[in-house]
Amino acid sequence: MHVKTTEFIKSGTKPAHYPEGDQPEIAFAGRSNVGKSSLINVLVNRKALVRTSSTPGRTQLINFFDVNGTFTLVDLPGYGFAKVPLDVKRQWGPMMQTYLSGRPNLRGVVLIIDIRRTPKDEDIQMLEWLRAFAVTPILVVTKCDKVSKNELQKQLTVIAKELGVPKESLTTFSALSRSGVEKVWEKIEEALAL
Repeated sequence: MHVKTTEFIKSGTKPAHYPEGDQPEIAFAGRSNVGKSSLINVLVNRKALVRTSSTPGRTQLINFFDVNGTFTLVDLPGYGFAKVPLDVKRQWGPMMQTYLSGRPNLRGVVLIIDIRRTPKDEDIQMLEWLRAFAVTPILVVTKCDKVSKNELQKQLTVIAKELGVPKESLTTFSALSRSGVEKVWEKIEEALAL
């Protein structure tokens, strides 16, 4: 996909805050510090559409962006970081469930996993929610430049096993080398066409 324009629409925590209209949506989800902001910025060819931070847990709202006037990119709050206040953590689950279950124009969720980590309960929970709400999961493994080719293959096997998915369903990505960009767009376009 050739991205010509990307504009921030609005942020929210509940349906009353979501943008109106039926433009298809692709959401991005993952643990804090998994490289979500870097992935989004590389995909839309912008340096700082979404802010990257060395402090995990910065995104605490659902952020909506218009892409080319054809679909909405949704940046979901990162999960699983210890320093986020407890009341914010408690709100996260219901906020995610409400968005995932009640958004008829949601076409897919890019679920992001760091190649150097083993999927945790929250990652598995997110994948289960996507299945339960019949939302297409797009599984992207980031930071692939941080490991050797050998280690990459080993880790992909571990990640696939933990998530209970075929290894071929994982798309590898590196913000540094931009490898995997076309493949991620391909999966997004397939989901948008559903």
